[in-house]
Amino acid sequence: MSDLQSLLVSIRACRLCEPHLPLGARPVFQLDPRARILVAGQAPGIRVHTTGLPFNDPSGDRLRNWMGVSRETFYDPGRLAIAPMGLCYPGTEKNGDLPPRPECAAAWRKLMMAQLTSVRLTLAIGAYAIAWHLPQEGRCVADAVKNWCEHTDVIALPHPSPRNNRWLRERPWFEAELVPELRKRVEAALAD
Repeated sequence: MSDLQSLLVSIRACRLCEPHLPLGARPVFQLDPRARILVAGQAPGIRVHTTGLPFNDPSGDRLRNWMGVSRETFYDPGRLAIAPMGLCYPGTEKNGDLPPRPECAAAWRKLMMAQLTSVRLTLAIGAYAIAWHLPQEGRCVADAVKNWCEHTDVIALPHPSPRNNRWLRERPWFEAELVPELRKRVEAALAD
């Protein structure tokens, strides 16, 4: 068995956080060393947990629209890797989903990133992914997203959840300036 196959089997069998997960462990990710783009999110939501398909919800629809890609392209593992900071649904609290379990990134993140040797562009979505992929930006989503032009191979994004509609309305520059640049960078990263 190759190192990648062994890693995938190990991740899919992971039960490290299971005592803390309301629906049990079900790691959801898409990993292939040929991927040109890494979508680094927070953690699967309940719909994604149920279907086992990353970003298979309204957030995914919005993200694909921002990126300018079809579902077919998005779910092609040879083009996009999808690796959230927490691989399993963490549950909810009063204001939405809980943060990703910290054990997950500690156990798997570096091993997963080591497999992604062809990535040209990383989309760091939300505070936890931003803190990992753009540590110099800290965890302030608004500042990291605003500084998008300072980075060539990583773009910080707010979570595309409908819960962030107000955040997006208050920052019209996001749709006017960042989204067109995001689409250009996505297209360039996917080009042969």
